[in-house]
Amino acid sequence: QVQLVETGGGSVQAGGSLRLSCIISKNTVSIYSMGWFRQAPGKEREGVAVMDSAGSTRYADSVKGRFTISRDNAKNTLFLQMNNLNSEDTAMYYCAADPVSRLSLQRELFGYWGQGTQVTVSS
Repeated sequence: QVQLVETGGGSVQAGGSLRLSCIISKNTVSIYSMGWFRQAPGKEREGVAVMDSAGSTRYADSVKGRFTISRDNAKNTLFLQMNNLNSEDTAMYYCAADPVSRLSLQRELFGYWGQGTQVTVSS
C-alpha cells in the first residue's frame, strides 16, 4: 500500500514563500505520476502541479511562474516550492500519486492520497 505524508504547510504573509514536501513510502510499486492538489473551504479539490515518470510537468494557470514541482527519487520525496503567495492560495494541500504515467490535473485519475497540509496566506 502506498502511503504519502505531507509536511511544510503553515501561515505566511502575502508575497512570501513556502516549500511543501511529500514523503512516499518505500515499499511501493513504481510510481509514475505525482502531483499536488489543493482544496479551499467550500470549493472542490483542484490540481495545482503534476509530474510524470519522465519528469515532465504541468501546472494550473493560477500558479504558473510562481510554483515549482520537483522530486528526489533517491529520497522518495516530492516537493512544491511556492513563491509570491497570495490569499487565493490558502487551502489544504494534498500530495497524490498514481502508477500510471500521465500529465493530468484531474483528481479522479490519482489513486493514492496523503492527509494534507494546511497553507494559510494572510494579506
